[in-house]
Amino acid sequence: MPDEWEYPWFATWDLAFHCVAYAHVDPFFAKWQLLLMCREWAMHPNGQLPAYEWNFSDVNPPVHPWAAWQVYCIDGSRDRVFLERVVLKMLLNFPWWVNRKDADGSHVFEGGFLGLDNIGLFDRSDPLPDGQRLEQADATAWMGLFCLKMLRMSMELAREDPAWDEVATKFLVHFLSIAQAMNDIGRGHASLWDPEDDFFHDILTTEDGQVHRMPVRSMVGLLPLSAVAIVPNWVVDELPDLTEFFDGWTRRRPELQDALLHTNHEGFALRTLSMVDRRQWRAVVARMLDEGEFLSPGGLRSLSAAHRDGVQVRVGGSDLSLAYVPGESDSRMFGGNSNWRGPVWLPVNALLTDALRTYGRGAGVGRPVEYPTGSGEELPIDEVAARIEQRLVGLFRPGADGRRPSTPVHHPSGPLWDAHPTFSEYFDGDSGVGLGASHQTGWTALVAHFVCAPDGIANR
Repeated sequence: MPDEWEYPWFATWDLAFHCVAYAHVDPFFAKWQLLLMCREWAMHPNGQLPAYEWNFSDVNPPVHPWAAWQVYCIDGSRDRVFLERVVLKMLLNFPWWVNRKDADGSHVFEGGFLGLDNIGLFDRSDPLPDGQRLEQADATAWMGLFCLKMLRMSMELAREDPAWDEVATKFLVHFLSIAQAMNDIGRGHASLWDPEDDFFHDILTTEDGQVHRMPVRSMVGLLPLSAVAIVPNWVVDELPDLTEFFDGWTRRRPELQDALLHTNHEGFALRTLSMVDRRQWRAVVARMLDEGEFLSPGGLRSLSAAHRDGVQVRVGGSDLSLAYVPGESDSRMFGGNSNWRGPVWLPVNALLTDALRTYGRGAGVGRPVEYPTGSGEELPIDEVAARIEQRLVGLFRPGADGRRPSTPVHHPSGPLWDAHPTFSEYFDGDSGVGLGASHQTGWTALVAHFVCAPDGIANR
């Protein structure tokens, strides 16, 4: 719940993340809240979920399926009625995204600001002139994640009802199309992947097919890592339609095989679906775990610290720029009350550590990575996820003086105050000091999830 001055208030993706933490205390209430947002008095007849209190018609990232799967697993993976109700509602929401946010049917999405506010060189919610279109790495990643969670939930339901097998196949097909499109967009066959920078970027395309890359290393380019899933071994025996499709697809559509990573480990054949191929994955993770870029003492930054001196781009006769700002925003974009140009935000950290664990137990098993980058020390990938989460939890642990790193600067000290942590919206990318609303327990409550599920419940 945010500060009292704006109570009652909600944003759909804030609520979804909050439910994951809440499920450790009261799973029934967490499930009810997720279903509430899908009921007919909240969901539009066209399938759109409301975004946030002052603009229902805007869009928040589609994290409802991710949260629902987490809550289902936290509650013991037993409430199939809940799972079925969520999937049925998301079958209405998914076409809304496809029809409204994929302008030319390319499987690359243009979702707008998508909760990341001022992360871009310009306001990504504003209409672009002269038929220009911003193809977004994060919007496309969100849809890849959406597909994979729907695939995983459908596979789970298909174990008892074979009708869901075909739903699983539908989302597998759509995911594969999105994964391919990341590297092959439109007439010019542009790619969101920049082989020179070894990173994913948004690209601005003009009506005549010209492409302008937005050379910013931000959370936008990390989020494709989140679209990853392991295909359980029981699928081969229990889901014949899906298994047959897998076998036929690998023969007929070799150009899509980059999204399916095979690994043999201790006699088990592991299949991992990933929007990011192995080489791209290692390159992006190396930047993510670099303390000179994304890895801060308190978690993963929203913008690379390598941009401390700023980035300048000339687009359509205009000079655009932004720079790494670890604390409060120095931009008036979105009213100046939000900053994704450096600080640490818990929700996207949760998605990325969850993705690391998934990859580490699938395609990355037995393939350690350097942590931190440049240290010479290699760790298993799931251990890296745990180390990042410990940095996040560390924001809330009292120091030698009794004060927590996350305590806002303006917050009083003393026995009464120091015993009670605040839950800030986001945290300084260098010091970890809490910023924004100081009682935003919504997604910052995810720190409880890190404490209660240190090995990632949904990945067991």
